Amino acid sequence: MKTAVAIRHIHFEDLGTLEPLLRERGYSVRYVEATTDDLAALDVAGPALLVVLGGPVGAFDEALYPFLAAELQLVRRRLAVRRPVLGICLGAQLIARALGAKVYPLGVKEIGFGSLELTQQGRSSVLSALQDVPVLHWHGDQFDIPRDAVRLAGTAVGANQAFALGTQVLGLQFHLEVDTGQLERWLVGHACELGAAGIDPRALRIQAMQAQGPLGAAARAVFAAWLDAAEAASDPAGDSAARI
Repeated sequence: MKTAVAIRHIHFEDLGTLEPLLRERGYSVRYVEATTDDLAALDVAGPALLVVLGGPVGAFDEALYPFLAAELQLVRRRLAVRRPVLGICLGAQLIARALGAKVYPLGVKEIGFGSLELTQQGRSSVLSALQDVPVLHWHGDQFDIPRDAVRLAGTAVGANQAFALGTQVLGLQFHLEVDTGQLERWLVGHACELGAAGIDPRALRIQAMQAQGPLGAAARAVFAAWLDAAEAASDPAGDSAARI
């Protein structure tokens, strides 16, 4: 059985709607806790898929949260073995850093459901199903696009919202995986951040209800298309994996 390893930073920011899709496609799913597990001991070559999830710390905060240094090394080791890796929010920022790009404060909080502006490359990529579909943004930092990677999407607030490097590396600043039926866990878990940013959780609940149908269908289409391409590229007969 194929294994998908998900690096998790906080319990409610999990694989969300991606997890049932992975199980349908024959993956077993294993969570690794970034904050407490021994990341240096993790076999990065074995799993068919590595997903690095989001979290409420900065990708450049290893002086405050030392586990991030080990996690950055884990991501570098995964990229070096040229196997599929998906980064979401903090995970995408760590991939960007591992590939030599800058990650830095955006200057504002981008929190809420809103549509993306797909680039020309994005409209012909696995993200094409996201045209005019509201996705969940929840971040205060931004990555630069790594060298040789392709910028796929942006917003008026954050210009760099997604990138791809080959067919096996995908970084998403937004939370495409979110299960809107579980959003209350996010609202409670990030209550202090919402209060500090002056964001009313009631507005997010309304946005989540409106986005639920189109977002669920689009997320499944995007993840399925990316997995199709990443799995095909993992075949030794045709590897077009990431370069670092």
